[in-house]
Amino acid sequence: MRRGDVTRDDGTWTGLSLDIDGRPRPGLGVFSAGPRLLVSQQSRPVLLAVVDEQLDGVDFRRGDGYRSPVPPLRADEARALAGGPERWAHRFARHLVDSPDSPVHDGRWLLSCDSPLLRGRHADDSHAEHWGSMLVDGHPDGYIDWFLHSHAWEVLPLRPMPDSDDSRVKAYRKQAREGTLPPVLSWWVSGLDCHLILDGHARLAAAIAESVEPPLLQLHRTAPRDEWAVGVDQAVDSYASDLARFAELRATHGPTVPDGAAAAGPELVRALHDLNTARRPTWAWPLPGGEDQWRRIAREVTTGEEWPRR
Repeated sequence: MRRGDVTRDDGTWTGLSLDIDGRPRPGLGVFSAGPRLLVSQQSRPVLLAVVDEQLDGVDFRRGDGYRSPVPPLRADEARALAGGPERWAHRFARHLVDSPDSPVHDGRWLLSCDSPLLRGRHADDSHAEHWGSMLVDGHPDGYIDWFLHSHAWEVLPLRPMPDSDDSRVKAYRKQAREGTLPPVLSWWVSGLDCHLILDGHARLAAAIAESVEPPLLQLHRTAPRDEWAVGVDQAVDSYASDLARFAELRATHGPTVPDGAAAAGPELVRALHDLNTARRPTWAWPLPGGEDQWRRIAREVTTGEEWPRR
């Protein structure tokens, strides 16, 4: 794995780029059978989903097979890594690559603190109200509403959210008050248009209970290597063309014409930044056995119960 810090044009850290090799299939992956999806972890059913015919949303049913790729976090470790998301990103990246239960596979990824989940809170809403409204309700089944919540503005836990008086939540509530709460690790899955919580269910519950904004790190695919390489070449060529055009104007009209760097430079920086950060669709593999196999898995998960009920 190759890592690289990603910054904005002002130098602010925004994420950690991961270039993965030698992992053709993830341990936690999405499989498709027509409008039916299966999120499976080491052959354990984690989430069954059916996209409705009107494309207004997704019925889902959780299994009980999910295991976090991140080992339990200790309070002393949280205090040692407090102060910014960069060190947490490197720690999570190591576990995401080493764990057999991780969603990463060959390609380029980004662990970013710049999540759309952190934007859009109404000024009159508390953090508890805002984050509580973005959590998808329902256990073991529920509905991801694309009509009311579009563009990935919902968070789907992969296990039931713990209560505020849960012992782990109580411990994290103290860290939330101290400002040392470790980030919640989420994974944006395009086929669900939703963020799945990979690690940090209790930490998110603690942040909601204390009505503070939870620190976040979001995992998503970025431009693959070939697309990235072509994009870099195009951005550099465009930059060189702009400078050449300004040079011609200066030759004709004199030195009062700017050299163009002030306009072309920021545009180049933005183009390169977008190549490193823009989201790409989540890969989904065809489910062996297709819809018949999906229905067999659904019967096992629901123990024969009729689902979905719509």
